[in-house]
Amino acid sequence: MSTNELVFLPLGGSNEIGMNLNLYGFGPADDRQWIVADVGVTFGDLTTPGIEVIVPDPEFLKGETILGIVLTHAHEDHIGAIGWLRDRIKAPVFATPFTAFLVREKLREAGVDDCDLTEVPLGGRIQLGPFDIEYVTLTHSIAEPNGLFITTPLGTIFHTGDWKIDEDPITGKPTDVDRIKALGDRGVLAMVCDSTNVFVEGSAGSEAMVRDELTKLIGTLKRRVAVACFASNVARVDSVMRAAAACGRQVCLVGRSMHRITAAARHVGLLDGIPDPISEGEAANLKPDQVLYLCTGSQGEPRAALSRIADGNHPLVKLGAGDACVFSSRVIPGNEIPIRSLQNRLSDLGVEIHTERDHPGIHVSGHPCRDELKEMYAWVRPQIAVPTHGERRHLLKHAALAEEIGIRHQITPHNGEMVRLAPGLPEITDEVPSGRLFVDGGILVPEAADALRERRHAAHNGMIFVAFALDGRNRLASIVDVRGLGLAFENEDTISDQLEGLCNIVEKTVQNLSSEQREDDETVEAAVARVVKKAAQSIWDRRPIVETIILRV
Repeated sequence: MSTNELVFLPLGGSNEIGMNLNLYGFGPADDRQWIVADVGVTFGDLTTPGIEVIVPDPEFLKGETILGIVLTHAHEDHIGAIGWLRDRIKAPVFATPFTAFLVREKLREAGVDDCDLTEVPLGGRIQLGPFDIEYVTLTHSIAEPNGLFITTPLGTIFHTGDWKIDEDPITGKPTDVDRIKALGDRGVLAMVCDSTNVFVEGSAGSEAMVRDELTKLIGTLKRRVAVACFASNVARVDSVMRAAAACGRQVCLVGRSMHRITAAARHVGLLDGIPDPISEGEAANLKPDQVLYLCTGSQGEPRAALSRIADGNHPLVKLGAGDACVFSSRVIPGNEIPIRSLQNRLSDLGVEIHTERDHPGIHVSGHPCRDELKEMYAWVRPQIAVPTHGERRHLLKHAALAEEIGIRHQITPHNGEMVRLAPGLPEITDEVPSGRLFVDGGILVPEAADALRERRHAAHNGMIFVAFALDGRNRLASIVDVRGLGLAFENEDTISDQLEGLCNIVEKTVQNLSSEQREDDETVEAAVARVVKKAAQSIWDRRPIVETIILRV
């Protein structure tokens, strides 16, 4: 007979930072029940032209019994795919009030109106089949971050989500240390834990320090001030707004995400005692030293508010000589180039740039550093450490730390590797389909889809278009027209000569085909593509995409 097993299966978020999708399964191998912890996105970069949003591929879950989707907190890399994948992961959704507010907005934007969404109170519990799940309050860089204590007949797992230890978190309650210790005393089989800052010694630092440092800095600035931060960091939004008030400035929110997050925060009782922000029109009529713009776009996102301001495209918000822009955020790896470009464009306008490098303390991380990890392990005392939320080097470093402090077992799965946690020793027992889906033109396409492959090819090699007509006897009935896109040339005469040479090559190639060969468009197109690519390699050292258009007359 098959025996029950307790397994952990990451489909996103292991060996990468972002796109979190973690599964917990219970039952025999041929009849498991599953819960899903978080359904997040990651974002495109220079290697994915035209792609802004990427989601995990949940193909493995097709046909499986999914009891529920349990969300730890409202960051995009934990809830951002909920709308995109709703038809592929059909199960009730559970979230605390702040996260639930934002999930409803996402589902509304995705056109989903039949979602079974349950609000769970802070510290609440839910029962999903064999999974008894208790929400435990943590601190992070967003409102209502939660860890999940998941109790099953084969043991308890602590799924931390994102966290740090902040004794003065500005918004929300401090980490519920007493409850974590009490659950640790009962015995924890495994802790699946955030690895983002495992290379950083010490502690992440408190948001209260950030508020003090921002107040000091803003107090020294004489004209308009823009502050860029992650809209989802409600504690930072609170800090900036209070710092502005302390310096006699009124706050204007710039960017749709800022308005959405502050609405969610006020909905659950946060941002109390802070004056309501003013509109962009009202801000434009204030003296320069009376306004502070709180903007999205700290990572150089091209369509975010700060980029539009830097490009002079924002209809109401302008920055110029003597104004200041404060970046109260970290540089996410991979965003160095767009952030540097944004800061250079602002500098061209005469805007002073202030970053954490120049002003230590105006940003702190929301993830645990090594001292905080050690403290959490001391509270929980799991038998097994399962690092997640990190690149490969983070996970291995985290496993080494867990071994160093005496955790009995450590295991570091890749996405798609199934870990049996119980019974017996932890081990990887299976590998399932995993991968990425790209949001391309509003639809989900596989990572290896032809469209993106061709786009990458065209971006590197350019394109050549060939057009001509064939008559009823399969003879050339027109001149051959060749056009190039994305190909370098010295001057108009040069490109004309090069394209004319390609025309001649194509004409000879078509004429050398037999009448029977010219009858078949695919045969003609293949012959033309072959000779044009060979010629292009000689001329430009490129093998461009060749599109051949044959008109039959």
